[in-house]
Amino acid sequence: MAKETEGTARRFQGLDAWGTGDLLETLWSSQSRATAACLAVLPELGRAVDAAIERLSSGQGRLVYAGAGSSGMLAALDALELGPTFGWPSARLSILLAGGLDLTRGIDGGAEDDEGAGRSRLRDLRPTASDVVIGVSASGLSTFTVGIVDEARRQGALTVAIASIEGSPLLQAAEHAVTVRTGAEVIAGSTRLGAGTAQKVCLNLFSTAIMTGLGLVFDNLMCNVQPENAKLRQRCTSIISRIAQVDEATAAEALQRHGDIKRAVLGLAGLSTSQAESALARAGGNLRVALSALSPQEKGGPCPR
Repeated sequence: MAKETEGTARRFQGLDAWGTGDLLETLWSSQSRATAACLAVLPELGRAVDAAIERLSSGQGRLVYAGAGSSGMLAALDALELGPTFGWPSARLSILLAGGLDLTRGIDGGAEDDEGAGRSRLRDLRPTASDVVIGVSASGLSTFTVGIVDEARRQGALTVAIASIEGSPLLQAAEHAVTVRTGAEVIAGSTRLGAGTAQKVCLNLFSTAIMTGLGLVFDNLMCNVQPENAKLRQRCTSIISRIAQVDEATAAEALQRHGDIKRAVLGLAGLSTSQAESALARAGGNLRVALSALSPQEKGGPCPR
């Protein structure tokens, strides 16, 4: 079943004797093919995104990432970036990595065969129909990940799987199966290469589209980014300046007064602190919706676009 990713391609035989230039060009070419393979799965990925937004829009559901080995690490990386980039709350995020997230001894290769552990860790989360579980495995054979996705679907959660082998157990277990056909690897079986690149691309697309659909992006700006350090405070200031159409000094003062981008923008639109809180609550946290709902009487400050 796994011949597409585990197979040995004849065109790469003798690789160890190739010159560095030829080797690098071949590796680059394989990465390009892996990225291109993602184009064909956009329709199914889009259906998964729309379904995930529907589940998560209630404000209660969690995003649960599951995987083993290199695939699990890529899933964990995507998950961990959601808070800093989009302000996604940690309470609505879980990472189920085979062997756990303590990597001081490296990746636990044997843990990916423990289906029972996967099912148990998923059940410990007490999943609901509001949750979205995404499992990633190049071969689609990781029983740890298959167990999680199968158990999640049994519990009523939305399930999404990304793998490179059509009809693999992981894809069969999920409601939304995303098959990225990356083919044989340059180094046979090393799915951290082409398949890994495709997984990273698909995870980026999936999570970014969800965050955008949930209103955590305004225009193409990260309106939920938190001012946790000097660089991010400057970024927040620039975003406020662009949205509210004010100079950066005014934006910086508003950020200091209100604490984050959304409340600063609403404050600059003329709302008091309590009015801004109410506007965001009515809009489900969506800044565009909150701004669009302002009455002429409320729009007392600069006019955000």
